[in-house]
Amino acid sequence: MQTVLYQFLIEIPQAAAIWSALLLLALALLAALVARPERESPSDAEPVPDPAAEEAARLADLRRYADEVAVAAAGAAQTARRRREQWLRAQDEVDRAWQAYDEAETAARRLAGAAVLPAPRTPRTPAEYATRERWLHHAAMGAHWRGELSARRLADVLAHRNGWDPRRHPAEQEIVLARVVRDVRRAGYRTAAEREQRAWRDAELAAEAARALAVEAYAAAAALRAGPAPVRRTESTTQALAPVAAGAAPARPARWRPARVG
Repeated sequence: MQTVLYQFLIEIPQAAAIWSALLLLALALLAALVARPERESPSDAEPVPDPAAEEAARLADLRRYADEVAVAAAGAAQTARRRREQWLRAQDEVDRAWQAYDEAETAARRLAGAAVLPAPRTPRTPAEYATRERWLHHAAMGAHWRGELSARRLADVLAHRNGWDPRRHPAEQEIVLARVVRDVRRAGYRTAAEREQRAWRDAELAAEAARALAVEAYAAAAALRAGPAPVRRTESTTQALAPVAAGAAPARPARWRPARVG
């Protein structure tokens, strides 16, 4: 009994020393784990880029952009043709307006030369004034149907206002009517010329927009025809380096914005 008690008393300090050593070792390991930065988990690691996927995305962007700019260029070319046709029609209108004004100016000048001659003497009777009035109305109606007098001016003639006097001799009325027609033709020519200038500016702007979009469409098609560029790899890493082909877009370009007609 004494031997067992003796051994027990001797082994207690040894066990305490062992447990103390183990406790110190555990504390040291715990401190090392706390001080050591946590290793990144595989899920938090940055994904490895896929060169094939990036190249496919680049080509898809180029193809989409090339299609959009080609559609825009076709629409701009059609608009430019339409504006040019409008300008050509405006040119024809200017030519016709000038010809009409030139004829009216020639007629007014010829009648103005004849105005130096004295007017024929006719008896001033009610029948004569009625005849003069009928002549004036007939001449004004004819000028209106030929497009030489507007409806407002015709109304002035029929109402005998704004200087229209049916009591004048037909020779005098003819001179006044010729001058009015000349003024109307001149105003029509100026209006047609202004309209032609606007049509020309519109045609120039449309042609410039069509040329710019055609250049852009050609560049997009050339970049698309260049196709995928070879991928170069280094000895120390497998990460792809995006090559830039001559005249081609980078491997990871910004998203293309749709090109539209202006």
